[in-house]
Amino acid sequence: MDAAYDPGASNTEIRIGQTMPYSGPQSVLALQGTVMTAYFNDLNSRGGINGRMVNLISLDDGYSPPKTVEQTRKLVEGEEVLFIAGSLGTPTNAAIQAYLNAKRIPHLLIGSGSSKWHNPDKFRWSMTFYPSYRREAQAYASYIKATNPGANIAVLYQNDDSGRDFLADLKKSLGDDFKGRIVSQIGFEVADPTVDSPLLNMKAAGSDVLVFAGPPKFAVQAIRRAHEIGWEPLRLFWSPATSIAGVFQPAGLALAKGIVSALAFKAPLDPVWAETPDVKDYLAFMRRVGLDGRADDASAAYGYASAAMLRRILEAAGNRLTREHILEIATSLDAVDFPMVLPGIALRSTPQDYDTFKSLKIQRFNGKSWEVPAP
Repeated sequence: MDAAYDPGASNTEIRIGQTMPYSGPQSVLALQGTVMTAYFNDLNSRGGINGRMVNLISLDDGYSPPKTVEQTRKLVEGEEVLFIAGSLGTPTNAAIQAYLNAKRIPHLLIGSGSSKWHNPDKFRWSMTFYPSYRREAQAYASYIKATNPGANIAVLYQNDDSGRDFLADLKKSLGDDFKGRIVSQIGFEVADPTVDSPLLNMKAAGSDVLVFAGPPKFAVQAIRRAHEIGWEPLRLFWSPATSIAGVFQPAGLALAKGIVSALAFKAPLDPVWAETPDVKDYLAFMRRVGLDGRADDASAAYGYASAAMLRRILEAAGNRLTREHILEIATSLDAVDFPMVLPGIALRSTPQDYDTFKSLKIQRFNGKSWEVPAP
């Protein structure tokens, strides 16, 4: 078949854009972009994809939606990228969703689990590569009902689209019988200095379960502060705040012991995965690109998995590097045993179903690694 190109693609190059919070309150998560950029630089050194160099242009948006819009316009109208892939954040991606869909530019591998990205009828060109926060909320609701049916629940969440959506999904999943069990729900801004006051209020409200949905910085604070005030609830932390290196180690591994989460990705330095081929390949890559000191960070493993999925899409596209064809491939995924994804979790999408991760696994942190909790 003859080659077919849209702007951003040629016989020698594929230009892709993304935005990352390399500065600002979420900068700890931007390791994802650093790893994705290194992945394609490494791949280019070995010939690229189908003989083409992959130029991933990753720009800083400071986790500020207006800046995301500015940088994305620069990528589309200035750099003329083929599509956008891997941009991080719910409010930031929400700010560019209508713009990219109006221009019919694929908006793929979004780093957010919001249900906003599961709407192919309205936003055909936007698609996530992260487990659904709705699926997470359902998992936590089921866990609470099974293990603490009389619990008084506190929910501490970031006051933006992702946190509010998660709270709404948790309430819906708990159902009417548990509606009155949420005795405290407090939202905070990602620019706030601390979450000390909300935690004191939650303890005073008699909460014996804490559900946390916020950034790593505040997860560290929540773990430490709860210990300092002598509050020991069952702790359910959503997956973006469960990096062993990025959250639990800074907070103190002993203090993080007992945290429960619903996960899709492997903790890369967990001994249970040490001999699996995908983890060996990941660690070898991180050494090769000089990032081995950060190999245990969940954002690095997620960036690697996102890059691997982007590579798979581009390889499947062959010489038909059009935006329509790229979207067709991204919305027809069928992968099992995918790199850095927990065994048994299938990645599937169709043009009618953009919720790629079909299941999650409840895990408990034992002070060193994750384990399946006893029934």
